Amino acid sequence: MKTKDESMHSKEKIILIVDDDSRNIFALELTLKARKYRYLSCSTAAEGLQVLRSNKDIGLVLMDMMMAEMDGYETITIIRSSSEYPDVPIIAVTANAMSGDREKCLEAGANGYISKPINVDQLLDMIQKWL
Repeated sequence: MKTKDESMHSKEKIILIVDDDSRNIFALELTLKARKYRYLSCSTAAEGLQVLRSNKDIGLVLMDMMMAEMDGYETITIIRSSSEYPDVPIIAVTANAMSGDREKCLEAGANGYISKPINVDQLLDMIQKWL
C-alpha cells in the first residue's frame, strides 16, 4: 500500500484506489496527485477493506471490478453491508463496457461507473460530485 499526502493544500478527504493492475494505479495516482487530492492505493480487495476499516478519512473509493482474488462486486457488497461505512461513495472502474455492466455495478452498490480507458474529465467530475 502506498500513502500520498502531497501538500498542505491537499483536499481534506482521502480517495482509496483499489486495483490489482499497477499500471492503472499509477495512472490514477498521477491524475489525483496533479489535482492535489490525497489518496491511498491497494492492489487487492482484502487490503482495500483493511484500509477502509482503519482509516476514517476515506471519502471515496475507486474500485476496480475485475480483480483476481475478490472482485469489486463482492467487495462493494461487503462494504455496503457494513455498519462502519455504508455511505462511502464508490465509483466502479472497469474494463467491462458491455451492455448491462453499468447497471450491474450500480446494483452491487456503486454510486458511479466509469469504463477503462478512463476519461479523466469524466472521472474528475464524478469525484467532485461524490467527494
